[in-house]
Amino acid sequence: MSKRQGKTIIGLTGNIATGKSVVRRMLEHLGAYTIDADTLAHRVIAKNAPGYKRVLDMFGSWLLDEDEQINRSKLGKLVFSDSDALGRLEAIIHPYVGQAVDLLIRRASQPVVAIEAIKLLESNLYNECDSIWVVDAPEQIQIERLVRKRGLSHEEARQRIHAQAPQAEKLAAANVVIKNNGSYDDLWKQIVEGWQALAPIKQTAPLVEAETKPGEFSLQRGRPRDSQKIAALITRLSKGKRAMSADDVMEAFGDKAYLILRMGDEPVGVAGWQVENLVARTSDLYIDAQIAIDKALPLLLQEVEEASNSLQCEVSLVFPPIDLVGFDSVWKNIGYSRRSPESLGSQAWMEAANESMPRGGALFFKQLRADRVLRPI
Repeated sequence: MSKRQGKTIIGLTGNIATGKSVVRRMLEHLGAYTIDADTLAHRVIAKNAPGYKRVLDMFGSWLLDEDEQINRSKLGKLVFSDSDALGRLEAIIHPYVGQAVDLLIRRASQPVVAIEAIKLLESNLYNECDSIWVVDAPEQIQIERLVRKRGLSHEEARQRIHAQAPQAEKLAAANVVIKNNGSYDDLWKQIVEGWQALAPIKQTAPLVEAETKPGEFSLQRGRPRDSQKIAALITRLSKGKRAMSADDVMEAFGDKAYLILRMGDEPVGVAGWQVENLVARTSDLYIDAQIAIDKALPLLLQEVEEASNSLQCEVSLVFPPIDLVGFDSVWKNIGYSRRSPESLGSQAWMEAANESMPRGGALFFKQLRADRVLRPI
């Protein structure tokens, strides 16, 4: 019986660089509401957030960078080499994260919620969970991922891994073990099997392909089985600037959701977006040049916003190709303004924008909700 009436809670854990975030996003594709507790912890110590001053009081202002933000790299080097310092940091952060998670679960409309947290078993979040999923990968793969994705040295990567509780402790507590040491296709199959083994769930019906008359628009939510179709569409509409294969799209499904716009039976547009830290980022947006932009662009982005709203997103950031930038009246009519990352105000929003902003590209911004998750806390 669920500990939260009407909801099934999956606790998703595993040591660093095992691939928890990829599994969390794939659960999102299946209809779960997902929470990244580790990223919420980053927000807790952002400037003006609840834990900011307490961390500086505990460890000192030498952690600040030129923008008066806490430099997480400096903080990480400190706490991952000193278990006592790590414990004191967690004592500050974890209560705030717990409150934020509680708020998000209560606001979620989805019947399944997946909480990703590296310290899940050591925190009170463990008591919320109906099923514990542990993502596992060999240490050498963990090291390779940390070196490639985070720019750590091999020695720093080993230090991060060995500073954590043994992976064996997490595996011993698991109801479901996901082996992330093969292909994305194999990973997807394991996740679907785990999902189907849950107690009966009333799942939200996905956006599906429907019959349309010639000249009418329709939308289809892309699935991993559509990877070849999506790859060909992006390659064609970008005029080869984003040449993609089916394997590229399968890998991207670890980060993104895709939406296909059709006119009659012909695919004429595509949007690829991701939700991270309550921020929606649309980094793939292509529309056939023969299609009316004032009709097609609102259709795609309104559906992206609706999906993002169901995930409690605070803002929508869109990074369009140059041929979609000049339609000022269309962007204005659907509530977007052209902005620079530095003008967004929130540290989480600025970081998301800077991470996705292409060189020489444009950013369009829309705030989706005023009640930001950390504000009540």
